[in-house]
Amino acid sequence: MGYISQALRWRVAETFRFRCAYCLTSRRIVGPMLEIDHIIPEAHGGTSDEGNLALACPMCNGHKGDKRNGIDPTDGANIPLFNPRGDTRHEHFEWANDGTLIRGITATGRATASALAMNHPDLVEARRLSVLVGWHPPLH
Repeated sequence: MGYISQALRWRVAETFRFRCAYCLTSRRIVGPMLEIDHIIPEAHGGTSDEGNLALACPMCNGHKGDKRNGIDPTDGANIPLFNPRGDTRHEHFEWANDGTLIRGITATGRATASALAMNHPDLVEARRLSVLVGWHPPLH
């Protein structure tokens, strides 16, 4: 694994507003457990340069692992996963069920939501509680 300095970790965290680049779970919910994700995994030639790094919650990062693609549950196609550095979030995802569910609205969004288990019951429950206190869903 390429070395990632504390300064670089902090810049990545700031870039993603201290929340998961995939499911948008805030550090307020998971505490200091947010992790650095290689968007293109090192196993596939990805580097530890800032442009290939994102902040991820343990749930999304654990499910993503070394995946670059996922299966679109609508048609079974093998689709590249959402790239939080290059793709526009609102083009691929929307909030459903009062902000507790992430709905993929494109093949990329659907494949990513499925591959990363973005609607895992534990995440949905955390979002539900966050909605109650006004922390979720993020406006941007």
